[in-house]
Amino acid sequence: MSDVLVVAEHRRGELRDVSYELLTAGKELADATDGELHAAVISGPVEEYADKLDRPGVDQIHAVENGEEFNHGIYTQVAAQLANAVDAQYILAGNTVNGLDFAPALAERLGLPLVTDAVDIETDDGLSVVRELYGGKTEGTVDIDSERALLTIRPGEWPEADGTGDAAIEPFEADIDESAVRSTVTGFEEVRTGDVDISDADVLVSVGRGIEDEENIELIEELADAIGATVSASRPIVDNGWLPPDRQVGQSGKKVSPDIYIAIGISGAVQHVAGMKGSETIIAINDDPSAPIYDIADYGIVDDLFDVVPALTEQFGE
Repeated sequence: MSDVLVVAEHRRGELRDVSYELLTAGKELADATDGELHAAVISGPVEEYADKLDRPGVDQIHAVENGEEFNHGIYTQVAAQLANAVDAQYILAGNTVNGLDFAPALAERLGLPLVTDAVDIETDDGLSVVRELYGGKTEGTVDIDSERALLTIRPGEWPEADGTGDAAIEPFEADIDESAVRSTVTGFEEVRTGDVDISDADVLVSVGRGIEDEENIELIEELADAIGATVSASRPIVDNGWLPPDRQVGQSGKKVSPDIYIAIGISGAVQHVAGMKGSETIIAINDDPSAPIYDIADYGIVDDLFDVVPALTEQFGE
């Protein structure tokens, strides 16, 4: 029996999507090892967060009041005390700015092996973690030769846990050594990189080199307007300066997981797929039937995008 502890993540009063993805990954791991799933929410309006984290499969939620935003010293101490209190065998955090900030210190404090950026977890013969290598061109498996471990999971690789559970929600009083907290959060300032955040979009219309010319981007924008979508792009479009960097999806861009992802004129190189394969429904439009994008697409239109896109725009416009 191996209990699992998930450390939820929030920012500026909102739980981040990765928190619900962590619950899904944690439940899979707990089920496979006949353990219980614990979730921890640290700082902020913890009671509100705890209610939102009460999803099926979560056995207990630990609410820790301490400040409003993430603080390295606080998270490291609280997570370590919680892990020991519930005797967690496996600890999961997001492979995010916050997660990668405190996870190494937590692993060192608890004497645990740390494996970052997990895209899959296997439990057939002990615990193994799958990671992508060489920019997503291949995968490698890390076998963990330890009874306990700390993992960070890549956002967008697991679906978000949904539904309503019946977890026990309990406050946790951590014993904080204030002398070990060497930073103070005085405020939060969002770094703006563009006019939209494609990672928040429910529907993305993404354009690739098949669009041929910058002036043809207008066709994609018209379709996006017709269906209420946001425009994104593969790297060649951004490299050409046809769309700004904040619109780029892929290994060197943003990772997205919208409800619908429409890939137009995109071949499906592994670097691009790494950024959007977590989309719920993928629709591809490409005149090459052997394009790699069709290997992951749920629906495909093998035809000239210059015929298909205007027809779709007209249909949805009606």
